[in-house]
Amino acid sequence: MTRSILFDTETTGLDPLHGDRVIEVAAIELHNDLPTNRTFHRLIDPERDIPGDASRIHGITNADVAGKPKFAEIAPDLLAFFGDDPLVAHNAAFDFGFLDAEFGRIGRPPLDRGRMIDTLVLAKARFPGMPNSLDALCRRFEIDLSARTTHNALLDCKLLAEVYVELTGGRQRGFDLAADAGLTLVEYQHSGTRTARFMPVSDDDRAAHDAFVATIKDAVWRRE
Repeated sequence: MTRSILFDTETTGLDPLHGDRVIEVAAIELHNDLPTNRTFHRLIDPERDIPGDASRIHGITNADVAGKPKFAEIAPDLLAFFGDDPLVAHNAAFDFGFLDAEFGRIGRPPLDRGRMIDTLVLAKARFPGMPNSLDALCRRFEIDLSARTTHNALLDCKLLAEVYVELTGGRQRGFDLAADAGLTLVEYQHSGTRTARFMPVSDDDRAAHDAFVATIKDAVWRRE
């Protein structure tokens, strides 16, 4: 049984080296790349103001984090939830960088980059030259985005978990996982044969893919 953790953060800005802080962290436990019912979610007092531009993206305001615990207070529980297992995130270097900055402030070591699994890297390998944001991947895999009016760490984790299942082919492996391991798996318990999914490609996506392919020198499929 392989355990990993899929996680996401929301922040006051884009650069932890210039004073931006984590204001929300959420994580979902995965077994064999499929989510269980164990989650971690905390709002955090960043000990600074949240700029309006950031609030418009994730919907979190200064009032939302007033009285919430500081990062130092949630760090032990977060690290316990992470354990020593692989850590999955979309554009993972961003989230790792922010958590490393927070851990550094309280005298804890950075996260081991050897644990990093970046779903953006996986998506780019599978869909080269195409948009691979979380929204784009959800649309490509026909995952419901109706609840995503703003960036929310826990909701983003749940959406990314669905994307990750598609990227790794995990639905097939999950059919009998719960019975074998005594686990409660959420959202991906299916029976029967998986139906092939037609993946529509827009004209813009097709043009971007063709442009990418054109950059490949001496492509095997062009040889006569």
